[in-house]
Amino acid sequence: MIDSAIPWSWLDRQPYVPLWERMQQHTDARNSESADEIWFTEHPPVFTLGLAADPSHVLGAGDIPVVKTDRGGEVTYHGPGQLMMYPLLDVRRARLGVRALVCALERSVITLCARHGIEAVGRRDAPGVYVDGRKLASIGIRIRRGASYHGLALNVDMDLEPFARINPCGFSNLEMIDLARLGVSTTLRETASQLAQNFSNELSRSAPLPATA
Repeated sequence: MIDSAIPWSWLDRQPYVPLWERMQQHTDARNSESADEIWFTEHPPVFTLGLAADPSHVLGAGDIPVVKTDRGGEVTYHGPGQLMMYPLLDVRRARLGVRALVCALERSVITLCARHGIEAVGRRDAPGVYVDGRKLASIGIRIRRGASYHGLALNVDMDLEPFARINPCGFSNLEMIDLARLGVSTTLRETASQLAQNFSNELSRSAPLPATA
């Protein structure tokens, strides 16, 4: 359990691989006194594959690079207009299980949507956040040395076409959606501020939260 707001940083647009390497280095350098923090950013176009991802789910990457990563989950797309949330937490110190961390991320987005009058849900069989069956946010995390990195991708206002070049999260015919198409006008930085507060609130709870659906 984490009892206070987690400091967060807005990193502007960052290339995927250097920031991933920076997260690994940050995690390897941590000790029991290291502070928790959240990094928010957006990436240039890139497809990423999780550790156990099936490359056949990349149907035709075209001119977008494909990167094999060390996170959980299948294939997804990152690009401009998508908010990346990277919680760098000492989960061992917080006694925070993987399921509780995933639920806290999901609930952070669900609460944000509710403030805009949008009903969003999580799914136990496919982590992430959905609105009317369409996927709004994807989750893929890694725990190493008792700490978390990677995290959540929230579609805010982006070109969704590249998702048609993959089976998102390993599901064929899964439709993606963003906040803009749901009628929400906001910026990435405004959304980051709201998510950071929601996430800190969720982690202050003493019990893991189940998926909504």
